[in-house]
Amino acid sequence: MKRNVLIIGAGGVAQVVAHKCAQNNDVLGDLHIASRTVSKCEAILDTVRDKAAMKEDGVFEAHEVDATDSDAVAALIGSTGAQIVINVGTAFVNMHVLDACIATGSAYIDTAIHEEPDKICETPPWYANYEWKRRELCAEKGITAILGAGFDPGVVNAFARFAIDQMDEVTSIDIVDINAGSHGKYFATNFDPEINFREFTGVVYSWQNGAWQENTMFEVGRSWDLPVVGPSQAYMSGHDEVHSLATNYPQADVRFWMGFGDHYINVFTVLKNIGLLSEQPVMTAEGQEVVPLKLVKACLPDPSSLAPDYTGKTCIGDLVSGRKDGKPVDYFVYNVADHKEAYEEVGSQGISYTAGVPPVAAAMLVATGEWDAKTMRNVEELDPKPFFTILDAIGLPTRVQIGGLGGKDMPWTEV
Repeated sequence: MKRNVLIIGAGGVAQVVAHKCAQNNDVLGDLHIASRTVSKCEAILDTVRDKAAMKEDGVFEAHEVDATDSDAVAALIGSTGAQIVINVGTAFVNMHVLDACIATGSAYIDTAIHEEPDKICETPPWYANYEWKRRELCAEKGITAILGAGFDPGVVNAFARFAIDQMDEVTSIDIVDINAGSHGKYFATNFDPEINFREFTGVVYSWQNGAWQENTMFEVGRSWDLPVVGPSQAYMSGHDEVHSLATNYPQADVRFWMGFGDHYINVFTVLKNIGLLSEQPVMTAEGQEVVPLKLVKACLPDPSSLAPDYTGKTCIGDLVSGRKDGKPVDYFVYNVADHKEAYEEVGSQGISYTAGVPPVAAAMLVATGEWDAKTMRNVEELDPKPFFTILDAIGLPTRVQIGGLGGKDMPWTEV
């Protein structure tokens, strides 16, 4: 049994991870959290103490580390005795933290594909450019590395696997992410603005008709009538999980749809068209080099500051189609989360909650051995049922509509 967890990162998702690890420290053991700014880690620990979140008396300590320095991360893993590392820092640090885990023998869990600051929307399948290059080494050394174990990617990968397990063949996977909540700000992003905007300024890749297809953002849209949140406009977007699902299920069309309102689209379009979403540096008249995207990030609200006033719900799910016994079958596998309930429990908004709970569930499965794969895996390559069982218990229950959207609705355990 693996125990002792090191959390990398100190943003809104890290706060959720910290609370959920504390609530389950009987399974996860000693806890540590580290980032470049240790005061942010201490602030998160204050919220854990304020909520009396620790299930058992135990260690929960804050540390300072530069997560782009693999040697420093490895040294911290060694000094803390961490056997599981949950990386919820910026996607720019993934490969550095992964290399530290490989060097020390610790299990690695992240929630997104690695990114380089000067590159956007890389050639698919994106994982092959970074994490998958370490797959053989992980297998050789017996290192468990679970990639993309947030919600999307993560839980939605497990949703796809669960539905596909009910079929003889799969023909399409449509992942739909709708946030029907309101934060009350003129404009803000629900997670790191730099990462958020980078998702939508490049090519929209989908896998259709057995090949990668290219579109532009907001080019392809449709209305989805989802449980609880109702009809919502969403647009086909590029996203992490498309890259692994298309590789593992090449016979299926794989698309990702994200909900956007007109106001977001208008602000985004203006910022993009005047060059303020560029990741490439520019020179001001005063001779100062500035990255426009980082300037925009600095001007927008910190996503963690949105939590106290956030209301409404999210609905994220997979519409999976295929055939069973020669007949068409459809499943919509989904979760609904509430922003206010998330804030009341862990002090974060619902987007951070849905992203932060799943890697803790994954860590618990690594700790107990059920997901201790001793190699690199994307979530759809692992049994989804124990994952759903823990998610049900710790705050993100899974439901299924048989027959597709609007079909017979039930808990996943009754399928």
